Amino acid sequence: MNRPIRSYVLRQGRTTPAQKRALEQLLPKYGIPFSEQKIVSSRKLVLEIGSGMGETTIEIAKAHPDVDFVAVEVHGPGVGSLLNRIHSEQLKNLRVIRHDAVDVLEHMIADGSLAAIHLFFPDPWPKKRHHKRRMVQPAFAALAAAKLGEGGILHAATDWPEYAEHMNEVFSREPLLEPAAAGFTARPVTKFESRGRRLGHPVRDLLFRRRGKTPAAR
Repeated sequence: MNRPIRSYVLRQGRTTPAQKRALEQLLPKYGIPFSEQKIVSSRKLVLEIGSGMGETTIEIAKAHPDVDFVAVEVHGPGVGSLLNRIHSEQLKNLRVIRHDAVDVLEHMIADGSLAAIHLFFPDPWPKKRHHKRRMVQPAFAALAAAKLGEGGILHAATDWPEYAEHMNEVFSREPLLEPAAAGFTARPVTKFESRGRRLGHPVRDLLFRRRGKTPAAR
């Protein structure tokens, strides 16, 4: 999958001393280095793309101790914050990869191995000239669907109505996906989301399931 345009820009955000220590001391313990080796789990495996500061990630992992979670995030402050939360909660079922999510999907996730993919509030890139940077494109939908096991759930959420329509259209056109009535788990409401709702931003969840049988080729 050729994707030279990244869906993110590494902005120079402030990293706190605690986050910096976590990156130095905790990433080796709770992180998974990017490699060509596939992640293997004997339990259900869920991938979160863009875990941000980790608030949602931690709550979901705590609610499902029998499921293995992998959070993928590129921004240092967010990774550091999540690592500190993992350490303070002593979670055994959550690990972090600091790398581009599409590379991780391509090289570290086996086809049909995921119970769910969570994509909560990805950057909407609202300006039309930046739409090409949006993560959700047909190639991404095909890649994500291939990594889900039969019945696996793709759960996306956004507070940008136009991006919600775009994502819904892209996912609906992917032959391996069909609409789902429920997600893998309930999505906790974050501080970010609560603030958005107070400002009148409509939050929309999009739920799709991996079909049981591969449909005819397009």
